[in-house]
Amino acid sequence: MMKQARTLLSRSLCDQSKSLLEEKVRATTLRGFASWSDSSASRGGFSGQKDAAKPSGRVFAPYAIFKGKAALSVEPVLPTFTEIDSGNRRIERRGSLMMTFMPSIGERKYDGAQKQLFSLSPTEVGSLISMGSKDSSEFFHDPSMKSSNAGQVRKTLSIKPHADGSGYFFSLSVVNNILNTNDRFVVPVTTAEFAVMKTAFSFALPHIMGWDRVIDQVGTGTQKTTSQHLTTGPQHIEQEWDK
Repeated sequence: MMKQARTLLSRSLCDQSKSLLEEKVRATTLRGFASWSDSSASRGGFSGQKDAAKPSGRVFAPYAIFKGKAALSVEPVLPTFTEIDSGNRRIERRGSLMMTFMPSIGERKYDGAQKQLFSLSPTEVGSLISMGSKDSSEFFHDPSMKSSNAGQVRKTLSIKPHADGSGYFFSLSVVNNILNTNDRFVVPVTTAEFAVMKTAFSFALPHIMGWDRVIDQVGTGTQKTTSQHLTTGPQHIEQEWDK
C-alpha cells in the first residue's frame, strides 16, 4: 500500500514538473514570437502597418555614380504647396530631380565643397526618359535669371552617347563670371546605370509634379487626409540657385 502511494506521488510530481516545463516553453515561445513580430513591424514586415516605422525627418536616398574624375548623384526634390482657403492648397513650386556633381580629389575621394547642382524640371526629365541609345540632350540654366545677376552664371548639361553604344557621357559646365570660375565635370554612365536612372525618373515624375497628392485626394475623398499628406515640417532643401 505504501509502495503504491509513493508511486502515485511520484507520478503526480512528474506530471506537475512536465506541466510547468510545457508552460515555460510556451511562454518563452510566445515572448519570442511577440519580439519577432515587433521587430518585423519596425522593419515594415508582415504586420500590415505601413506607418509603424514612418521616419520623423527627411529621407535621403540618392542614386550615386562614382567614376574616376567625378561623381554624380541624383535625388528627387518634392514640390511645395501653399494654403489658399479653407484648408485647400495649390502648388507653389514644382519639384525637380536634383543632380549633384562632385570632382575627384583622389582615389575614391570626392570634394563636396566644390560640388555643382543642376535641377531637372519635369519637362527635362521627360526629355531624358525619352532618349534612345543614339540620342543626345542638352539643357541650359541660369540660376540667377530672376535676380540682378542674371546672365552672370551659366550652366550647361550635356548628355551624349558613347561611340560604341555602351552608355552616355554626362557633362556639366558651369561658368560663373561673378566668382570668375569655370568648372567642368564629366561622368561616364553605363547603359545599365542609365536604365536605372530612366526607370527611377519615370517613377518620380508624378511626385515632383504633385500629381500623386491630387490622385490621393480623389482616392480618399477627404480633404483632411490630403492635408495630412501635404503638411510637413520645415525642411531645408538645397536648390540649384544655392550654388
